[in-house]
Amino acid sequence: MAMTKFPDGASPSRPINVRAIARRTLELERDAVDALIQRLDEAFERACTLILACQGRVVVTGMGKSGHIGGKIAATLASTGTPAFFVHPGEASHGDLGMITPGDVVLALSNSGETAEVTALLPLLKRMGIPLISMTGRPGSTLARHAEAHLDAGVEREACPLDLAPTSSTTAALALGDALAVALLESRGFTAEDFALSHPGGSLGKRLLLTVADLMHTGDRLPVVATGSPLRDALLEITRQGLGFTCVVADDGTLAGVYTDGDLRRTLDRHQDFSTLSVDDVMTSPGRRIRPDTLAAEAVKLMEDSRITALAVVDDQQRPVGALHMHDLLAAGVI
Repeated sequence: MAMTKFPDGASPSRPINVRAIARRTLELERDAVDALIQRLDEAFERACTLILACQGRVVVTGMGKSGHIGGKIAATLASTGTPAFFVHPGEASHGDLGMITPGDVVLALSNSGETAEVTALLPLLKRMGIPLISMTGRPGSTLARHAEAHLDAGVEREACPLDLAPTSSTTAALALGDALAVALLESRGFTAEDFALSHPGGSLGKRLLLTVADLMHTGDRLPVVATGSPLRDALLEITRQGLGFTCVVADDGTLAGVYTDGDLRRTLDRHQDFSTLSVDDVMTSPGRRIRPDTLAAEAVKLMEDSRITALAVVDDQQRPVGALHMHDLLAAGVI
């Protein structure tokens, strides 16, 4: 059994096995979460019903470590379709109670159920007619008895060997909060697109919200040559725009094809004299194309499947209106 060695002056009074301690900690916290499953009852359903009927927000509160867990629960609720925010109970008694309005629901966390700063809010919540959901480790506590729904997050013991530091209890409360958020998410029919709307800066939001129109090059940045143009003109346009290809447009304004860096390599292999070639002779027709209202994520898939790095963007009449390069997708965080 490997024992941890400590630097001089930092050694404990006896050798310890830190991996064994970590394993014991995780097992105790796992057991605490497992025990929650057996205690899910009608109170959990009442809590969900109260929140689903809420016309305002879920106001989460708690002191100390319970407050830290409460802040995370509030953030999870808010990002999964249940408007929520955290209020510090100490600050609530000194003005922040004004954040709580009729139509809200309060979710209060306290392992003991007797935290003074939290129980001090009870008379005011009752006076305002605001439903209270409590999450405690003691079903007979003050907070539990005054709640419309009590969620039992009690644990047999903390993972802390002194049975003092909140460890198993905070893990259980966090897991129970996640269970509540996910139950509400599914009850609301919350979708990945809904999630993206509240995470526009995240990678998921970018994949689900950005369209080709948001990223494509337009106007003077759109590489275009007419059919019948000398190949030299197409090469100059590719170089000028720096997107690795140019659209080739017919007399009626529709996309006849594209000429790409890959086409240039094939031209070099097959032709000795470029002077007599027109772009029509060597272009790819009809060429890969995409609509501007297509999700950027679909553009990524089309590029990857076709093994290309750029796309012409066309309107309903197949007229080029933009150009999209893989670099644009990378810069936007879609990939």
